Amino acid sequence: IHLAGESVAGARWTPEFKAKIRDSRVVPTRALAEAMAQADRRPAVLVSASAVGYYGDRGDAEITEESPPANDFLGEVCQAWEAEARGAEALGVRVARMRVGIVLGEGGALQKMLYPLPLPISPWKLGLGGPIGSGRQWMPWIHLHDVVGLFLWAMANAEVSGAVNMTAPAPVTNAELTRALGRALRRPELFPVPAFALKAMFGEFADSLLGGQKVLPTVAERLGYPFQYRALDAALHDLLKK
Repeated sequence: IHLAGESVAGARWTPEFKAKIRDSRVVPTRALAEAMAQADRRPAVLVSASAVGYYGDRGDAEITEESPPANDFLGEVCQAWEAEARGAEALGVRVARMRVGIVLGEGGALQKMLYPLPLPISPWKLGLGGPIGSGRQWMPWIHLHDVVGLFLWAMANAEVSGAVNMTAPAPVTNAELTRALGRALRRPELFPVPAFALKAMFGEFADSLLGGQKVLPTVAERLGYPFQYRALDAALHDLLKK
């Protein structure tokens, strides 16, 4: 199971950091395929992470594993990343390319939703939470437990190969996610984070936050993966109950 890659939200997207994002994914994946080629005993399967950034911003269109890639930065990174993983297929290794959505767990994306601005206190605690930008962009979320479950399922299930969308079956818009977060925190969601503020803070990366993908886990559903968290309210209740 190969998960290596610099966080896309780790820093402002300078040319140097964008190169780090790409190289931290492409180079180790290539090295794995090369090591498999030289191994006396090759693994039966490579389960390699990718991301829903493969698809780019598609508005309200429903996205399956058959949807074409985007020609933006993240789309091109994901294509190069997956191409290196597919190099193992020529060796007889089963390859599953797991296109991970917005993972809701401790820290990570949920932490950034709770603390969208560089402030020592969450605006939600002050009753100042709200959607990002227009709120109309789709958020292909998934609970961390299902991320772990899908990776293990893909490793053990010989039917799983090729691209697999790792998102919950019910994607929501950012506004819907914000309302669910408000319900879970028992706080109002009246104050959006304006697009210009995100662009000032994050530069080019803000475009990824303001765009979205209505991604559906078609392969996982067809092959019978048992999602633990299909509904957003249940996922947020589990994560925020402490």
